[in-house]
Formats: sequence, C-alpha cells, structure tokens
Amino acid sequence: MSPMNIRVRMIILIVFIAVATALCGIRLMKIQIVDGETYLEQSKYAAKGTQLIKAARGEIVDTNGIQIVKNKAGFNVIIEAAFFPKDYQEGNEIILKTAKILMEDNVGGIESIPIAETLPYTYLPDRERDIKVMLDDEHLRLNVYATPEDCINALIERYEISDEYTTEEKRIIAGVRYEMLLRGFSVSNRYTFAVDVPVVTVSKIKELSYKLQGVDIAEEAVRVYAQSDILSHSIGTVGPIYAEEYQQLKEEGYKLNDVLGKSGIEKFMENELRGSDGTRTTLISGGKVISVTDTIPAVPGNTVKLTVDSDYQRDVQNILANHIKWLNMYSTEEKGKNAYAGAIVVLDAKTGAVKAIANAPTYDMYDYINNYSEVLGRENQPLVNRAIDGLYRPGSTFKTVTATAALNEGVISGTDTINCTQVYTYYNDIAPTCMGHHGKIPVTEALRVSCNIFFYDTGRQIGIDKIDEYAAYYGLGENVGLEIGGSKGWVSSPDVFADYKMDWTPGQVLQAAIGQSETAVTPLQMAVQAMTIANEGVRYKPYIIEGVYDYNLENELYKTEPVIVSQMPIKNDKTFYYVEEGMKQAAAFEKYYGVDYTLYPDYTLTDLPKEACIKTGTPQKTKDIVNSAVVGYYPADDPEIAFACYVEEGEYSKLMIRQLIDAYYGYGYYADGEKPQYDENLKLILPEEEEEEITSLAENIPDF
Repeated sequence: MSPMNIRVRMIILIVFIAVATALCGIRLMKIQIVDGETYLEQSKYAAKGTQLIKAARGEIVDTNGIQIVKNKAGFNVIIEAAFFPKDYQEGNEIILKTAKILMEDNVGGIESIPIAETLPYTYLPDRERDIKVMLDDEHLRLNVYATPEDCINALIERYEISDEYTTEEKRIIAGVRYEMLLRGFSVSNRYTFAVDVPVVTVSKIKELSYKLQGVDIAEEAVRVYAQSDILSHSIGTVGPIYAEEYQQLKEEGYKLNDVLGKSGIEKFMENELRGSDGTRTTLISGGKVISVTDTIPAVPGNTVKLTVDSDYQRDVQNILANHIKWLNMYSTEEKGKNAYAGAIVVLDAKTGAVKAIANAPTYDMYDYINNYSEVLGRENQPLVNRAIDGLYRPGSTFKTVTATAALNEGVISGTDTINCTQVYTYYNDIAPTCMGHHGKIPVTEALRVSCNIFFYDTGRQIGIDKIDEYAAYYGLGENVGLEIGGSKGWVSSPDVFADYKMDWTPGQVLQAAIGQSETAVTPLQMAVQAMTIANEGVRYKPYIIEGVYDYNLENELYKTEPVIVSQMPIKNDKTFYYVEEGMKQAAAFEKYYGVDYTLYPDYTLTDLPKEACIKTGTPQKTKDIVNSAVVGYYPADDPEIAFACYVEEGEYSKLMIRQLIDAYYGYGYYADGEKPQYDENLKLILPEEEEEEITSLAENIPDF
C-alpha cells in the first residue's frame, strides 16, 4: 500500500472518530441538560406496577329503593398462578390445606363439579349442561358414556392426586382442580377460591401463608343479599366466567376473572349491572410505596329498580306457604293433605307491572350459594320457578276464555240458557259429567257455579279454532314477554295432539273448553289472562324492571313504559259485562251458598269496600288427584291488581285471595269494623271460640 493511501485512510478514520465523538457529546448534553430532570425523577423508582381495580356491580332494589341485592367490601381467597407450584403434587397439597380451612369455617361454594360429594358418585340432577361440558372437555378425554366415577378418576390421573389421600380428600382436590380448569386458571387469570370469607378465615390463611404458596387474600366488592329470603327465583345468580364462555365474552371486554350474571335479573340486566374496571399505578423505591394513582377510575354498574314492593312480596310468599301448611294440617287426602307446592303472581292490572311473584317451596339465596347440593336435593324441587316455568292445566279458570269467545262471536248471548242435566250426551261415544245438576242457566250463573255442561256445549258450538284464537288473545300458549323469561306452554288443539302422536276426536273440544285435555299454561300466563279480562280484552306485557338508575339512585337512566301487546277485537260490547258479572258472583259465593261469612273473615270477599272478580278451577292432575287454581282482579269496577294462584295437589286456592288483597291495601277491615290481626307469618289470629270451626273448613266449603 502506498504512503498516499495510508494517509487518506488515516484522515478518514480521524474524521469518523471526530463525528462520532461530537454526536455522543450532543446526546449526552441532551440527557444531562434538556432531559436531566425527567431521568433523575425516574431513577428514584425501582419498580412500577399496574393493578386492576374491580368495579362494583350495580345493586338491585325494590320499587321503594330498598336494597334487595347490594355490595360490600369483603375478603376473597384467591390463587395467583405466577406463585402457585407447577408441580401437581405440591399444588394438590396446598389446595387441600386451603379447602380444609374453608370447610372448617363453613365457607361453601368452593367448587361446582356436577358430581355428588360422596360415594357412590352420581351425577347431580338438573345439571345436564354442566355434565355435557365436563364430558366434552378435551383435557379429560372422556366419552359420553363416562360414569361419574370415571370423571373423578380422570381428574385424579391428570393432576397426579396421590393415593396417600383419603377418598374424601381426593374428591375435594379433584373438584377444585376441575373448577380451576373451567375458569381458565393461568398466569393472566387468577383463580377465586372462595368469596366473602369471614375474618377468622382471613387470619388463618395469612398465618399459614408460608405453607400456602400462591394463595392470597383480595379485598374486593362482593355480592350481598340484603333480603335473601325474597324473589330468589327471579333475582338469579352471578358466577365466574368459564373458559367455554370466554371466547365470546372477551370481545365484549370481559376478563376471565370477571363475574357474570348467570340467571334471572342478574343475567337479563347484565349490561346495566356490569361496571367498568379501572387501573391503579403504584411506584415503589427502596421497598417503599412512593405513590398510588388511579390512572383510570373504576365506574360502578347501574342500579336496577324492580316493580315489586319487598314487604308485599314477603307477605305473598308467606300467604302461599301458610296455605299449603294449613292444607297439610287440616284437609283431607282428596282435598290437599298432600299438597306440596304452588305459585302466586300479582300484576298491576293497568300496566302489567309485577307486584309479587311467589313460589312454594322456595329457598334462601345464601343457602343456594353455600349449600347448592343440599338445596338441589330437597324435596319437591325448590329450584323450579313454578310461577313462570311451571306448566299446569288451568281447569275451570279457562271457562272465562270459552265464555269470551262465545259471547264475542255471537254464538251465545248473555241471556241464552243451556240445560244442565249433569251428563252431556251430545256424542254417542263419550258422556262427560258436571259436578251439579243446574237446570237451565245463562252464562253468568254458569261461571258462578262452574257448570261443565254449559261450557261443553258452548265449546262444541264455537269449535276448537276459535277457542285457541281467544286463548292467544289472553296470552295462553304465548310468550307473554316477561324480562326473565317463562315457559310458553300450549293450548289443546289438533296440532298439539299430532305433536304427541295422539288422535284428535270431535269430543276433545269438550275437555279443551273447560281447561282440561292437553292445555298447559303457567301461573304468570293465568295472571295475564285475569289482567286482560280486567282491561276488557287489552293485554299488557308483564314486566318486573321498573327502571335503571345510576349507582347511587340519583339519576334515572331508563324507565319501563307499559306496552300493549294484544287487543281483542270487540264484536259484542256486552261480552265482558257478562264475563265480569259471572266472576263477581263467583267472588260473592256466600250469598248463593248460605255461608255465614262472619265465621270466616280470613277468606270472605263480600265485605270488602268494593266488589272482587274471581274464577276458580280444580283441574285434574290424575284421575284421583286435583290441583287448585284461581284467577281474578280487584276492584271489579276499576281494577288495580290482577292475580293468579295455583296449588299442586290441593284445593281451596281461593282462600288466599282475601289475604292477598288485605296485604296489598293494608286496610283489612271486616264487616264488624275490627281490623284483623296476623302473626309474624301472616297467619290470621282467630278468636279462640271460632278457631276449631275455621280449621275444619275443608269439610264445609262448597266446590265450584
């Protein structure tokens, strides 16, 4: 290489070094002078962390703003995957220790696997969906024929649960492991082991923290049932998001560890009740917290106000429960000694707003949460929402439908009579009967005495198509539109018979006309039927959500307005006059049967300030067993409430009406001017000399 080339290269190298040095100097000057304070501030902190702030879920209150479901600061037991042992056996030991602490302190709901807790393992009833999810789980590698024991054994094998544990301990670990699997337990999704644990449990967990790696206590807003004894079926429940649900819900902004409305109002109003989570930034230096800043504030969910008055709801629940107890104690085998269940629905007759919706048997929400398996296993299926999902024959309450159709279509007039000879002989192959021998009677009297013969003949004349058409006007066999759902049911017809692969014969219309045959409706639909009669053919959509407010009930965000969903075309302006007149007479049955109402003040309707309208029914459940139904409204001249009561395997549902009315209005004055007195269970307190007579009513009340 020539001296000239060497000289050139040296010059280039010197220039490059000079430029690089200049650039570094400029950068250093910027750091020290221009951005010096910023970097100096940042250097003070050794750590910066961001936490999620869980938003409080909106509350549920009654029409007066009284809390039914609320929130409180509580302690949840959680497991953080980042600190939880990866080794299955180590993790199993921690799970068992934690579970035993919770069980010692009677903390329930630690797992929800649909399998019994003890041998012989069985699938839990009414958990078909959960069982299918478990059998479909790709991790367990089960098939549709897997037994409950197969499922538990699969979990034992997958999570290496040692044979050193007892059978009961293995079952506990397997149940919790499955729950963790369902909830997508991972580094990004902690597992909530138990919710709202007592302080004593918190202390135990903290004391044993060195043995419970990954287990911690989180202070969060937890769901509290301020009135856990009312509206259990309607309020519904909340629960964790399972892995199978997450794929859809994450698009809506949910996180795997969020709480979700699972049923009832909690589910239907999820979008309103759900709040918006926030974030909190924590700066730490030298092991000390320097600052905590809510970078994004949490916004609580909205409060949902119901149409129900909680006191009246509780009264109605007690009225129903006590009536069934009374039947069990004082009635005969045929009349209700074995009665076990029922439902009551009370609606605002002018709007469709739900005033009360009661089931028997019912349950306490805390029992449901803490001892689900025990509640599920109770007699008579307390988890069934009979008021909106129970399907029953309406019996003679349906005669109002048949009467409406016949009067409005001009098949009969209000003064036409039909001769009741106790046996209907129009068809040669069937001869249905009536409970009485009423002679020639018009429609009003036929409704009062519930004459089968009258409505057999009337039903035959108008035909099944018209009966079904008018049943639909009343909402029977229809989706009536309550926010929390309800069974649609059906009204007897050739199509229904075909669905059940049964033959329809002309004589079937007779039974359909009196609410028998294959007709199946809910107590809610029956209350809607009564409301529609009260409004002379105008049917409102029932609703239980009065409105939505901000969390503190300061601002109304939404209010439900009454909606007319059906309006019967009126062809005869006297149609409802005659139907209502018959129902008035049915309510005043003492006048016609010579019963001294002063002896029975707890059920008479004749001394009320205004007239009532009712229609009763005793639909057959089997050949020898009947149910009891009643529909009606009050007052007759300007209806304010419409109602339906239903009792399974028991009669005399009409005996509850007076108490329903008294409880609603709060006046309760009888003919003698004295106000009735009720005990804490809303059972009428009777004078000693009259008590024996009244408790034997089952033998004295006429059937109609």
